[in-house]
Amino acid sequence: MPHWRITRALVLGMMLGALGSCASAPNVEPVLAQSASADAKPQLVGARGPLSAAQSKAALDKLRAQVPDSDILGRHQAIMEAIADSPLVVGNRTRILRDGVMTFSVMFEAIRGARDHVNLEYYIFEDVESGGERLGDLLMAKSAQGVQVNIIYDSYGSNATPAAFFDRLKSGGINVLEFNPVNPFAGEAGYSPNNRDHRKILVVDGATAIVGGINLSVTHEVRRLARSGAIKGMPSGFWRDTDLQIEGPAVAELQKLFLEHWSGQKGPELAQANFFPTIAPMGSEIVRTVGSAPEDETPRYYVAMLSAIRNAEERIFLATAYFVPTEQAVLDLTAAAQRGVDVRLLLPGESDSDAALTLGRSNYRQLLQAGVKIYETSGMVLHSKTVVVDGVWSMIGSSNFDHRSVILNDEVDSVVLGRETGRQMEAMFQEDFKQATPIDLASWNARPLSTRIKEIYYRIWQNQL
Repeated sequence: MPHWRITRALVLGMMLGALGSCASAPNVEPVLAQSASADAKPQLVGARGPLSAAQSKAALDKLRAQVPDSDILGRHQAIMEAIADSPLVVGNRTRILRDGVMTFSVMFEAIRGARDHVNLEYYIFEDVESGGERLGDLLMAKSAQGVQVNIIYDSYGSNATPAAFFDRLKSGGINVLEFNPVNPFAGEAGYSPNNRDHRKILVVDGATAIVGGINLSVTHEVRRLARSGAIKGMPSGFWRDTDLQIEGPAVAELQKLFLEHWSGQKGPELAQANFFPTIAPMGSEIVRTVGSAPEDETPRYYVAMLSAIRNAEERIFLATAYFVPTEQAVLDLTAAAQRGVDVRLLLPGESDSDAALTLGRSNYRQLLQAGVKIYETSGMVLHSKTVVVDGVWSMIGSSNFDHRSVILNDEVDSVVLGRETGRQMEAMFQEDFKQATPIDLASWNARPLSTRIKEIYYRIWQNQL
């Protein structure tokens, strides 16, 4: 969901009408059924290009050995191979970045070390700070050193960012591109105000990338009142979020997504000679990049998520900032719990969107009755978009578990296959569960009638949330 601008999003949705406000989640059952029965061979890529059949088999055999009594990876990969437009990439090193302070520190360090280019694509783009240094100053300094700096920001998501900030960056030789301007007279790629760029991507020298749910928003600095992103009437508190740092050949897939948007938004020509360097293997993680856009015939994020849920055998841990699931997603979660899978949802107990919070809670009774465990955070704003299945399939990205991420937004998520990242993800979830409040069915059934009526009302707007 477009973050803290839900109220304005609802107004925008009513104004747009035929432009997408009545869109509903697509039926992907034929895709899932056909893909699951297909004999698709996973496409693996390494540091020097596509792997041979023998190399691919060796990599997959090593991965399967981590889950010897399960075929989750085989079944899920058959589905993803049929609909994904990006390969499985081997030889990567990944690192989970647990919050904004950690992410900004790692991000600033990566930018400082840039030698050729820095590409940034963010829904909210503000002059954030890390260690006393501002992002704008750092980017201007790198540009002055001859490093190419290119920025894509979402017009709607960044509408609270002063125009003077972007003007300053441009004056320093930095390329700045506004995605789908809300002003119908400002865009060069057509007018599509309901399609928002919700992605969060940093690529440095084609070798290091950061992707996830953390915007370049001062809300993630924790220490001061945000100019944007704060809950109205409340001080800016701790925003719990997660990013993923990737080093290795998989960075190229994120670079491609950035360039697709740059070209699609009619950005100026870029010097791309060093955008895709040959990178030696950096680690043992296998990564697939899932880029989603409204014009996709098949919503890749949605299919990836449903596939992982359906193929889970032991446990599903899922965290999302805006829990506005489709009917099919609710059915799949309940079916997983009913077949004995340990399904746990980490959801916000307070939010910058009362609409999304209320609508998400309208699904609690059905989920709890099926055996799904629900935990609500407190004393923080949960903004993470993370999932780990059976300790071996992990997804970190920008997609919320909501209709807007499926139908309207451009999103990006990284799927990591392997026990090491899965272990780190599950450890992070376990810590979060301990600090959250479990929701029990009896107490939930006793909620006031006024609350139930409010839930029904917000269902009118669920395709916009």
